[in-house]
Amino acid sequence: MIDLFPTTEEDAAEIVRAHAATGKAMAISGGNTRSGFGQAVTAPSRLRSTNLTGIVAYNPGEMVLTARAGTPLAQIEAALAENGQMMAFEPMDHRPVMGTSGEPTIGGVFAANVSGPRRLISGAARDSLLGVRFVNGRGEAIKAGGRVMKNVTGLDLAKLMAGSHGTLGFLTEVTFRVPPRPKAEQTILISGLNDAEAANAMAAAMAMTVEVSGAAHLPLTASWKFLDNTLPPGEATVLRVEGLPASVAVRADKLAAAMEAFGPIARLDRNDSAKLWQEIRDVLPYADGTPRPVWRVSVAPSIGHQLVAALRLETGVDAFYDWQGGLVWMRMEADAEADLLRRFIHALGGGHATLIRAPEPMRASLAAFEPQLDAVAMLSARLKEKFDPAGIFNPGKMG
Repeated sequence: MIDLFPTTEEDAAEIVRAHAATGKAMAISGGNTRSGFGQAVTAPSRLRSTNLTGIVAYNPGEMVLTARAGTPLAQIEAALAENGQMMAFEPMDHRPVMGTSGEPTIGGVFAANVSGPRRLISGAARDSLLGVRFVNGRGEAIKAGGRVMKNVTGLDLAKLMAGSHGTLGFLTEVTFRVPPRPKAEQTILISGLNDAEAANAMAAAMAMTVEVSGAAHLPLTASWKFLDNTLPPGEATVLRVEGLPASVAVRADKLAAAMEAFGPIARLDRNDSAKLWQEIRDVLPYADGTPRPVWRVSVAPSIGHQLVAALRLETGVDAFYDWQGGLVWMRMEADAEADLLRRFIHALGGGHATLIRAPEPMRASLAAFEPQLDAVAMLSARLKEKFDPAGIFNPGKMG
């Protein structure tokens, strides 16, 4: 596969027009750190954004940043840190669990709609996205909110591009909100709860007025892998509180007092708390250097533990929980068990399962993304036809 590196939006548009004219497919990529997402794309060339770099506009007082799509995520985070700001959605770094290399880009974050533990209160990447520039499948440069594509008037193009995985257009620029970074944080840890008890404890914590910004449960099989095995022995249910120092101290005390009804309590200071939530964000237990199948499953928080319990009766599965139990990270021992997993999800009320990692032959034979309902699939096909009429962008990626 030949890599193509445009240095301007017009360069990218010219490349796309040439491919559209001949119907040649192309893969779309940034830093290529999420190359295992979805079905493998077979194409003679790959259009990459990594030479489209730089922060275009950033006024910390307005809490908005605009950057070219290929700008390394580390550069964005450094600029924000200097000004006491952050990306509220806490984007995951997929390299450890997927075994990839390269540098994550800000365009890739939004193209994959990446988010981390703070998702349960701050939303996903798309919820922070204000605007985009991209090149469509005709080789036309589009600005969301400016030029409107024919026959898609009324659509929020920025939100539509987020999570499209390069199937609708080639992102060249993104504009997004950057709120203040919390000045303090604490994590309250409850020891010894089973999965069902942890679900109840997390629900109780989220119902309180203490503004919990992270709620996760780490069963015994996972908990020992965090913080270099320095957490208290046994299962760990962890709850994060962030904000101004005085406020965090009061809210953490209130939360700890309430959680004592569920089990023994410990506290993590800011440094250990930050490290723990980064490790939860990046799925540390399954960054094991193996190709064993890993699923990212989104369900109602009340049924996550029921899904895992049902699967444990049928097959080998390890799991831990984020988003108050609504995000379940699963590692299968051998087979991906896609049919079984999706059948149980449907039986328990519905949700979404995305195959994050698996051996290449297994990945090629499975639907990595949740199959769409017929009506949704028809709408998706119509959007693809409008944005990319020749079907040259990442063909089969979302199949």
